[in-house]
Amino acid sequence: MSTILTHMSFKFLKSNQIKLYKRENSKYWQMKIKLPKQQAVRSSTGFKTLKDAEQIAIKNYSFLKKKNNIVIRRNPNNIYKKIHLVESADLNKKDIEFILDEAKKFISFNKKKIKKNNLLEGRTVFNLFFEDSTRTRTSFEVAAKRLSADLINVAVKDSSINKGETLLDTMTTINSMNPDVLVIRHPEEGISKRISESVDACVINAGDGSHEHPTQALLDALTIKNKFKKFTKLQIAICGDILHSRVARSNIIILSKLGAKINVIAPKEWLPKNINTLPVTLYTDMKKGLNNCDVVMMLRIQKERINKKIMPNQKKYFTKYGLDYKKLEYANKNAFVMHPGPMNRGVEIDSKLADDVTRSLIQEQVAMGVAIRMACLEILIKNKDDTLKF
Repeated sequence: MSTILTHMSFKFLKSNQIKLYKRENSKYWQMKIKLPKQQAVRSSTGFKTLKDAEQIAIKNYSFLKKKNNIVIRRNPNNIYKKIHLVESADLNKKDIEFILDEAKKFISFNKKKIKKNNLLEGRTVFNLFFEDSTRTRTSFEVAAKRLSADLINVAVKDSSINKGETLLDTMTTINSMNPDVLVIRHPEEGISKRISESVDACVINAGDGSHEHPTQALLDALTIKNKFKKFTKLQIAICGDILHSRVARSNIIILSKLGAKINVIAPKEWLPKNINTLPVTLYTDMKKGLNNCDVVMMLRIQKERINKKIMPNQKKYFTKYGLDYKKLEYANKNAFVMHPGPMNRGVEIDSKLADDVTRSLIQEQVAMGVAIRMACLEILIKNKDDTLKF
């Protein structure tokens, strides 16, 4: 059962300006209508069914908008118009290219001596990490602070959830503080999407179980684009623990939409059941899978999600599936190596190869991560602001 919908059901309409909600013990749907620069109007819809409640809420919304002469305008130059980023599947090719293009300006910005911009001054970003993380959390923190946002880090050990509070109660409390962005990492698949339906802030999925990690795939795409300029005719191998990897899923979706061809290389027991529905070519042999590849993306073994019965002998795993210089020769002559981190050196990848700046893009991925996350924060907040202009 979803942890977010335990005590209350939500639905948002009209770019989150209408909120319909019903508590567990209530018969009727309630509505909250918040027009730009107007006080929120709350009342009962008087209806028990969601369909009827939606109709009456939209009628009230239209009446109040007309009464207050409210006009909603959106930036015509903004390709990606949503206020959340929770699933790679929600992005089309133009959305992805727009985000990558917006991130370019931050690549050079982040190389400056003074790395401070007031784009998000006065805005509040919450990092809500219910799983351990260093790279992603720190990357979002650096991104927010370089844009002058106020950044609040919330770790699960500090959360009232440890005292018995539900995730819904935590989100309701934080939502009452009027945050601008919630960056969420949680072990439950799909939780970021459900949270986005119950809060007023923009939501970014920073990893939900084995499901998705959109900003990681976007930063990987930006890293590849900086090296190859385009994705057509590129062959990319994704190798390792595909079954438990949210990075693999998001990369398959995003890189294939950009035009790259994807090879998946993994032991049979680490392949998801739906692998044949994904736009990939499947291999269980490294030599065959790396043939003609321009990029080799190694994956971390997800020890925290793996059933011990299929946990490999690390030495044998490296012999068969770990990347070293010898196996890299199966790929194209100047193929590059990537890894989302953190690395298990000597298990997924040879340590010398990982540190070889002529072949490895791993450190560049970290730099691109800050640029991508700065772009995402700016885009989503601007989109939210566009719904409040009149």
